[in-house]
Amino acid sequence: MIQYSVGMSLGPSSSVESGVAVREIATGKLIYVDKLFSMSDVQLFFDNYSSIQNSVFCISLPWDNTMMEGKWRVLSKPYQLIHENEDRFLNRDNWMQRFAPRGSELFMKLKEEGADISRFEVYLTRQKFNLYSNFKERSSADCKFLQSALKYEYNFDSLPANMMPVAQLEAIVGCLLGEEKLKNNTGKIFEFRGLDVINL
Repeated sequence: MIQYSVGMSLGPSSSVESGVAVREIATGKLIYVDKLFSMSDVQLFFDNYSSIQNSVFCISLPWDNTMMEGKWRVLSKPYQLIHENEDRFLNRDNWMQRFAPRGSELFMKLKEEGADISRFEVYLTRQKFNLYSNFKERSSADCKFLQSALKYEYNFDSLPANMMPVAQLEAIVGCLLGEEKLKNNTGKIFEFRGLDVINL
């Protein structure tokens, strides 16, 4: 029986923090929130987490922050419609890859061992939960907005008054999505490296 919802906001590299949050579904209380950096930290979390079979996991897709050069930077990959322009543009330095494959092998291994793991795209999920602000993404104003919205709209009363790291807040959004998955309120939007990417 699923008792816990685990959200993880995965950074694109070890220099960008990742966050993990564990919520007990029956009480709605956060029982663990932490920051992780390297993939060995992520591996250590899963090695020490004793309730893998009793949890639903939602892990974010990290953006691929590969530096683009010259005209490729101008095209700005998050906004370029790839499927319409694949014939015109060469895929130099893998610039068409929007998401980093970081951690995919570990998550596939966990899925093969019986864990209930899905991926999610943070910004699409925030929009569906009405947690998207007009501030610059991951800025201090956006972070404060997200923390306040989680605290007052989704009853996370245990969140502190001072500002939490944005990776931990995005992990809490993953917890919310995991609970919606258990209620069959989510759908698959695409597949990434063998795992379903879900959203409301």
